[in-house]
Amino acid sequence: MLNFTTGNLYRTCTEFLEQSSEKRLLILKDLGIARYADFLTQMPFTEANVVCVMRFFKDTSRVKFPNLRGADLSGLNLDGVNFIRGDLLGANLRVSRLLEADLLFANFTGADLRNADLRGATLNETIWREALVEGCNFGTGIGLTNEQRRDLKIRGASFKD
Repeated sequence: MLNFTTGNLYRTCTEFLEQSSEKRLLILKDLGIARYADFLTQMPFTEANVVCVMRFFKDTSRVKFPNLRGADLSGLNLDGVNFIRGDLLGANLRVSRLLEADLLFANFTGADLRNADLRGATLNETIWREALVEGCNFGTGIGLTNEQRRDLKIRGASFKD
């Protein structure tokens, strides 16, 4: 298990990302934040993800909504993930699968979702300002407004089941 008594959060988070998915899950269970295992067990070891994990580990009792600003989640299978009220500002979700994900109120400002698959995802009240969506498949676009749908199509998104 990780040593949280050293006071070096950066090192602890680095060690967490060096662990296998199975060991990461055990750590998350011990910390009481296993509800975020869908993505924290899959994240690659990158500097951006160390910073992201630091936000989760800093005060685990106060983690309510996923703060994934700048996180690298590219190419991951995140089917069914709960990113409700998630802050994905500048996150890399390129070529990721988020089939039937709960994305209510998520902020994708400046995020890279090129060639991602969001079919069946719930997208009510989402923010797409400056998001890269070329080749992103929104399926039927559940919860998107007509204005959002038009804007996303102009930027290269597709809407096909």
